[in-house]
Amino acid sequence: MIACYCRVSTDDQSLQRQIDATQTYARTRLGAELADIQIYRDTSTGTDTARGGYRDLITDIDAGKIDAVVVNSVSRISRSIRDLDRTAERIANGGAELHILAEGLTMKPDDDDPYQKALFRLLGVFAELEAEMIQQRTQEGIAARQREENYHHGRPPLGFQKEDGQLLEGENYDQVVTVLDMVQKGEMSKRQAAREMGTSRPTVDRALKRAELYGL
Repeated sequence: MIACYCRVSTDDQSLQRQIDATQTYARTRLGAELADIQIYRDTSTGTDTARGGYRDLITDIDAGKIDAVVVNSVSRISRSIRDLDRTAERIANGGAELHILAEGLTMKPDDDDPYQKALFRLLGVFAELEAEMIQQRTQEGIAARQREENYHHGRPPLGFQKEDGQLLEGENYDQVVTVLDMVQKGEMSKRQAAREMGTSRPTVDRALKRAELYGL
């Protein structure tokens, strides 16, 4: 059985692209039939591994049901080097291979290549560092926004709310960040983004001009 693990921040088209990419790899490179492929998916932005699809994947790995795990990139399976190490160890202990498409890396249970292990950890460090830098840029952007005079008298930016004079992340903040990131990368139009978030295109334009608020 080949496990394809896919994770995004909102249940949108980018999830399907990950599914297509990992399934294609499983069929063309690992010789799997569709009946031999199990999709595990999560919609989450957290940097930890407290995700339903992930937990189901690990349970099946521990039970010896999985021969190989295919993910699109290191950052999809974990954004923390600690959790990445734990995940890799659980996969290896379950006798399964780990295939990471974007980085072209394959980890096998009996692989003692120190170069492969070092590269794997380095990729995890970069993924964790990127997540931390995004968080820091977001915090700095919020601080800068709060110093602006028009912040105190105007409406909060898309994805935020005000409370006691402070700008706080709203309930849909994670969705807003993901959608704006897709617009910047050309993966979604502004019209689609407005429809996805239930807002107007001008509001999307204003949010894009304040990219620092979202760590983009």
